[in-house]
Amino acid sequence: MNLDKFDLAILRVLQENARASLNDIGAAVGLSSTPCWNRIKRMEAAGVIRGYTVDIDPASLGFMDTVIVHVTLESHSEETLYEFGRALAQIPEVLEAFLVSGDYDYYIRIAVRDTRDYERLLREQLYRIPGIRHSKSCFVLRRLKETMLPLNGPAG
Repeated sequence: MNLDKFDLAILRVLQENARASLNDIGAAVGLSSTPCWNRIKRMEAAGVIRGYTVDIDPASLGFMDTVIVHVTLESHSEETLYEFGRALAQIPEVLEAFLVSGDYDYYIRIAVRDTRDYERLLREQLYRIPGIRHSKSCFVLRRLKETMLPLNGPAG
């Protein structure tokens, strides 16, 4: 999908505040409400806008620690990769999982209450997934940067 400067401006506004009204979006990008609505609907239909979410602070719900887990699998068959991904999807504490190149097969970001909670998660869930050869865990000490997509110019 080709995005013009208005589409990118709309995406910037929505990325900062997905609850912005059509009037506010229109005022910010220099369009009236109807063209904004049409552009938003077009971007939703094309899959550019995948959904609208709430950004919840994990610590406010008791998830005080984030762990990055590096995992190497025994096999790289399609079935093993599929089953591993399916198993990860069943663990609510898993926030993100990436199949990566390099020394490990996966980087997994997990939210836990504390080290004891992480130890429980390892024993009861992660290490019960068949096919894990090796894993390494790194506790996040501090988040240095969290950002949105840089929507500064025409896509392409």
